[in-house]
Amino acid sequence: MSPNHQDVLSQLQLQITEFQTLLPLLCLPLARANLLPPQFRRFNTLPSEDVTAEVARVFPPIQRTLLQSILPTWETILEEEGCSALTLQYFCPDAFSNASVAAGGVALCAYSTILSLPLHQRSVDLLLRLAKEYPIDRLFHAVCTIRDPARRSVTWDDCLRNIFAVPTKLANAFEGQGIPTDLRLPDYYNNLSIRTELLIHALSKHAVPEDLSLVTQLFSKLVHVGAFPSSVHPSPSQSSFFHSALPSLRRRLQDKESESYQRLWNHTIASLPSVLIQQAILASLFSSLTSLESTLGASARDRGIVRREAILLCNVVGDICPHDELWNSLISVILARSWGENHARVFVCWLAGGKHSSQAQEAFLFRLVDAWSASEHIRHSLLSRHQYISTLLLLVVTHFPPSSNEVASIALSPSLVSAVGAYISHLDANVRRCGMLIAEVVASRVGKNLDFDDWEGDDDGTVWARRLRQLCSQRDIDFEPLHEDNVVRGDDGEPGPSLTTELKSMTAARQASIAGTSKPAQDVADYDSDDSLTGYTSPSSSRSPSPTPTELQEIEKDPTLHVGRKKIPRPVYLAQLGELVRNSGVGSSEEGQEADKIEMAINIGEGLIRRKRDYGTELAENAANLAYSFISLNNKFDLDDFDNKIQRIAIALVTCCPKISAQCMIEEFFKNQYSSTQRSVMLNALALGARELASLPIISQALQPLTTQRTSFPSKMLPPVLHQKYLVTSSDNALRPLLEDITKAAIDRSQEVTADKVPEVVRERQLRIRKPSKIIEVNSTSHNTLVPSSQRPPSAISFTNIAAECFIMPLVNRFWVFLRDEQTREERTAQRDVLYQYRGAGIGLILNPLTLSTFLSTMTILVHASQNAPQWLALIAPNTLELAVTVGSRQMTRPVSDDLDDEDGSPKGNKSKEASVLTSALNLALIILDGCLELDDGHSLGLEHTALLIGTGEWAGQVFNMLERGIQVTGVGGIHEVELRRATAGVLLKVDQISSKWRRSMVDVS
Repeated sequence: MSPNHQDVLSQLQLQITEFQTLLPLLCLPLARANLLPPQFRRFNTLPSEDVTAEVARVFPPIQRTLLQSILPTWETILEEEGCSALTLQYFCPDAFSNASVAAGGVALCAYSTILSLPLHQRSVDLLLRLAKEYPIDRLFHAVCTIRDPARRSVTWDDCLRNIFAVPTKLANAFEGQGIPTDLRLPDYYNNLSIRTELLIHALSKHAVPEDLSLVTQLFSKLVHVGAFPSSVHPSPSQSSFFHSALPSLRRRLQDKESESYQRLWNHTIASLPSVLIQQAILASLFSSLTSLESTLGASARDRGIVRREAILLCNVVGDICPHDELWNSLISVILARSWGENHARVFVCWLAGGKHSSQAQEAFLFRLVDAWSASEHIRHSLLSRHQYISTLLLLVVTHFPPSSNEVASIALSPSLVSAVGAYISHLDANVRRCGMLIAEVVASRVGKNLDFDDWEGDDDGTVWARRLRQLCSQRDIDFEPLHEDNVVRGDDGEPGPSLTTELKSMTAARQASIAGTSKPAQDVADYDSDDSLTGYTSPSSSRSPSPTPTELQEIEKDPTLHVGRKKIPRPVYLAQLGELVRNSGVGSSEEGQEADKIEMAINIGEGLIRRKRDYGTELAENAANLAYSFISLNNKFDLDDFDNKIQRIAIALVTCCPKISAQCMIEEFFKNQYSSTQRSVMLNALALGARELASLPIISQALQPLTTQRTSFPSKMLPPVLHQKYLVTSSDNALRPLLEDITKAAIDRSQEVTADKVPEVVRERQLRIRKPSKIIEVNSTSHNTLVPSSQRPPSAISFTNIAAECFIMPLVNRFWVFLRDEQTREERTAQRDVLYQYRGAGIGLILNPLTLSTFLSTMTILVHASQNAPQWLALIAPNTLELAVTVGSRQMTRPVSDDLDDEDGSPKGNKSKEASVLTSALNLALIILDGCLELDDGHSLGLEHTALLIGTGEWAGQVFNMLERGIQVTGVGGIHEVELRRATAGVLLKVDQISSKWRRSMVDVS
């Protein structure tokens, strides 16, 4: 029996474990819609009836299932097997299917489905492909195939809403970062404008009234999103329809068979549903006209350009008659703003060149006289508007024959006569000359003689008046239009390249760059700076050449070399990933298979975990099992880069599922079954995962590629592979750079505060003023280690909200319980012989100095990252400071011998304590005190935990005195001694700042 579409959808929504099961399910709906590519027809093995699928009903739920479950799980395997085009066919059918009706329906559904779900990078790629292969004109033809008018109108409304919502939704989802240029403003709307003009050209040959109504909706939407700016010089970030489409529009209007194209433009503008929309489009069209270098230029070239622009308006807007509905909108746009003399010439030439020129000029003349004679205009308008209206009026008057009835009627009108008197009495000489010039020209056109004899000189508008009088001696309409290649494009030049043109240019540039870079490499290889050296001619070797790495990979993939060896399937679910990690090898015969499973798991573990971060509850259900499995792995098969991959997986678990993974790792850390390396992996995962959750930079040489040649020796360096290997072997290498930056910043703040208290320092700072260098070197390391916001998936979990609950307080509480149990076990065996006594500080145990110092370093990073948490001052700061003081001042375990009393009176615990542990404890105290000073100037710590603050100061003071007397701490020397002294001094300064500020309010704790 043939399965229906509901059965296919139900199976797709289930957890599919076999790739061969998935392919037939994906092929069946495409085959019924005639969209299945030929190369995938062999996978269509399910029984199928000869029934055509209804795209609008069948494809949206399948698209949603693909985006929510199938693609996050199977995308990598689909790409490896060459089947990614199969899923792409559900959103953006290929070029072979583009012209079909079903393909257009699929694209319409894809826009709606993608924008209705949370947006990810996969959504951006699909939208970019849809914008290129299914633009607005292609979607328009898809909508027009719908026969039902009501359904067609609803579908078109949904299409426009989705199309115009793409750039805004992407900008909001990704905060403007990592979005392709073609999906950003203004490029997206500019490309949309180009395709709209192409749509009008395609419809001009066979347009119907129903199509015209859909086009007017499209123009209304473009107006609402600001694609028709009225500024003559729009901002580069402003999208403009005519800036993008006007060059092609000019080119099409020059064709001999452009009458239908012109007629469709005229009908479209006249059919716009709103007067405001008409005015917005007309104003944007006027602002896109070519501007003359000299607005009043009277040369043949200038007049030809004006004539050409007037013909453009006539072709696009049409031959306007005063009885048309568009007339009032047109006159409002012309008279509402000061366009300038250049536009005034184009407007008058346009109205004078139509079939109804006499009626249009007469009606326009009377409107101009009313505007020019208005008392508000005479008294309050700027000079630019006075000159613009006067230019319009003078050009219209001079277009009429001398002694015409129209000019005679306005010459004797009371409004014009009184307006001339008002102009002449105006205080501004430039405005006065506008009235005087109009009066003289109108009088001369009706046979009267009027001469004010005030036109000589070069100031107060005389130059403008002489040039305008010279311009009016001839009419622009009497000249031939100018058509030049460099002028036809308009002032704004060529539009932005279309998507196809841009792709071709990018491909050509890429090929040219490859060819350009390969040639110099060959030249360098042939160049020899010493011509006197000539190589020996060695005979050809009889040995065959060694295989290249590519050849070795091909040999390894040879199926004849792996007879009887099963291929490990790539896991697509987290449960499958956990099964790979579990020890499934029972006998020695399966040892190789187990190694392949573990290698597969660590290779794809991080990527799979991060992909599952925002998809359902699968990660939360499997996070605990994955944490237990991966942190307990040992590299018994000597796999490449094993430690680094395990570390990345642990960090991914903490980052993507912190509430479960962090607590699991904290619980496992205090169990005695793990080695120091495994404990270090847990601590690094907690610290670096917290930094990533807090959107803080991660400076880790072990977890990121080396960006600088950092060496441990001054002059020599091992080969790159060995150098990389030995550089990252230190267990605390991932945390040390972070600690250095954090503590250095805290100490620098102490220096800035205390510098003003020392007179010598103040005087030195006043005398030595160092000018900053003009060229400052920027350290690229910090920028490279920042996690770009576009690559960080959106997450509702903030580290400050879960720091106390899931990270810091469980770690502190578990440590106290563990320390109590360890000391109890030591006390129980204290009476036995030394050989049988239990020691909690043995190699691989938590109280070992190496592990304990890493534990304190992790705590320091966590406390610093959670500084903005609401529980920081009341809960985190005092508890972690108590932990630091206790670990740094007391002996955690019983020593092997009791003969460790210091004869000079120094504390026994401080002397016998490892320098790394003492330094880490002091660094933790330093960060806590610095955070308290930043948040409330130490108020809560100084007044509510006074004894703890004083105890911290006494402990740091004793360590400082011991170091000043030259007493060596165990393990001190080199960098540890410098760090210990710096941390001790920093803690003393911070305690002094808090104590000096709140000393009078502190409660007596003696």
